Amino acid sequence: MLNMLKRSIIPVVAMLLSILFILLGVFVHPALYWPLIATLPVVALGAYDRYQRKWNITRNYPVAARIRWMFYDLRPFLRAYIVEDDMNGTPFSFEARNLVHARAQGRTDTQPFGTQRHTEELSYHWFAHSIKPEEKSEESPRLTVGSDQASKPYSASVLNISAMSFGALSAHAVQALNLGAKLGHFYHDTGEGGLSKYHLSHGGDLVWELGSGYFGARDKHGNFDPGQFADMAARDEVRMTEIKLSQGAKPGHGGMLLAAKVTEEIARARGVPAHEDCLSPSAHSAFATPVEMMEFAARMRELSGGKPVGIKLCVGQMHEPFALMKAILETGITPDFIVVDGGEGGTGAAPLELSDWVGMPLDEGLNVMRNALVGCGLKDQIRLAASGKVYSGMGLAQDLAKGADWCNAARAFMFSIGCIQARRCHTGTCPTGVTTQDPRRQRGLVPEVQGPRAARFHDETLKALAYIVSAVGLKHPRELRPHHLIHRVSPEEMRPLDEIKTYLPKGSLLDAPEDTLYAPWWRAARADSFQPATNLDVERARKQREPVN
Repeated sequence: MLNMLKRSIIPVVAMLLSILFILLGVFVHPALYWPLIATLPVVALGAYDRYQRKWNITRNYPVAARIRWMFYDLRPFLRAYIVEDDMNGTPFSFEARNLVHARAQGRTDTQPFGTQRHTEELSYHWFAHSIKPEEKSEESPRLTVGSDQASKPYSASVLNISAMSFGALSAHAVQALNLGAKLGHFYHDTGEGGLSKYHLSHGGDLVWELGSGYFGARDKHGNFDPGQFADMAARDEVRMTEIKLSQGAKPGHGGMLLAAKVTEEIARARGVPAHEDCLSPSAHSAFATPVEMMEFAARMRELSGGKPVGIKLCVGQMHEPFALMKAILETGITPDFIVVDGGEGGTGAAPLELSDWVGMPLDEGLNVMRNALVGCGLKDQIRLAASGKVYSGMGLAQDLAKGADWCNAARAFMFSIGCIQARRCHTGTCPTGVTTQDPRRQRGLVPEVQGPRAARFHDETLKALAYIVSAVGLKHPRELRPHHLIHRVSPEEMRPLDEIKTYLPKGSLLDAPEDTLYAPWWRAARADSFQPATNLDVERARKQREPVN
């Protein structure tokens, strides 16, 4: 009995106080009834909790358990604002978020009193500067995207907005990003949710992404509709198109947008019936083999009038990038670019296991795809982009040194237009209006204000990149190489990146694939199937017995 009273201490105290206030109201003054407004609801809630059957913790700890729930809900915010230090927040630290916000808003991003990073830790890395730095490094570097098979090449910035769909983002957020892309002269990837009127609102350059649902270019059965695609791809705002195979947030997983979320506007953008479940399959129906995928890419390029076409994927099984290379070599069809998405996840809400444990992280995925392209002698024709957690000039410089031609960023651009990492993107209750379809919440995001901030963030980040490139003694970030990036590998030793990771020489997979560490996967790769041609376990065991020159 005593233990029960202890567990019910809050409603018991509220009940005793209620009795006291009733007695005081009766025998002293009626004004003393007023505190009952506070105590009686607690008594009623305690009685409800004690006898309800849904939650075992409230049956044992009436009212007190609800206080626990309240602090549980507040825990992420208390950690972000009170507990975490500047460097340790996830997925982005306070330092990262604050840097983006400062640059977007035009505030100073300089740092006094030296670095706060622990330079003695094994994770520390740095760029080796030159005694003779370059005085005129390119502050707004661009590159031409388009193989000799594309008749309308595109001049791209080295930093662009990664794929984020209307529906995942609010209308106001899409408008703000597109305005930023227009002002800053960089591109805005539509994501797989279709080419909406909001993507076209300010005339910013667009990369139209097509996923397995073919939203915006599909027939009533969900298959690719070449006529619809040609009509939309012909728009001047669409500079390139992209086949999405997988994304870092949920590689190998499709998705279902529930009927309640398929509003009239989202339905129009996607080309699906409103207020019905909208399926995004796990795999494409337009192709089933690497060769067929190259043929589909060539068809998209032709239908778009010769605009560059690319492929976006999160690298998974190791033989598959080499299967793509073999299909390119067999068909002679060259996609104009490949975007590697990191398995670290992104803006898309995803099952925890997929986000945490499926898909190759960007660092490794970029290395594999770079080696596949260079090893097959294709890197001169096919541009390589990196997409994953880029928010600073240092992040850009690292990915470019590792083999990327440009970088895409999603969450950093979300920060630039007001995101505070509340991590409520999937609930429809985003406090800043970035990832909600609630008009009342979207009201807080003013595209005419936030769009210029996205452009300013882009501009200031490229200036920071230029500082690094200049310090290394180079004129353009394309000149960055792995040996410029130094890693601490032990308390006593530091090594350049090209002595830690493998970087294949040009044509090595064509000339002597057996002499590379990729030999088992090269043998397993097939142009006519994504399935391996050989038993990979046997191949890897065989490779371990063979010396590598």
